[in-house]
Amino acid sequence: MPAPVPFLLEAEHVELNQLLKLVGLCDSGGAGKALVASGAVRVDGAVELRKTCKIRAGQTVALGSHSIHVHAAD
Repeated sequence: MPAPVPFLLEAEHVELNQLLKLVGLCDSGGAGKALVASGAVRVDGAVELRKTCKIRAGQTVALGSHSIHVHAAD
């Protein structure tokens, strides 16, 4: 299982589909939306189907064996 990917949040939030693109788990925001719509993405352990769900510092996003830990830039 890959190590968790840290993501430094420089704003109040990032949209879920964009986060997947920014960390390299998909090639585009559109591909991120498709992954979310398929039910493959979890936020804090629960399936998230809202493609542009606002992800904030302290949350964890998982896709398959990959996980992303979102941290505040402060």
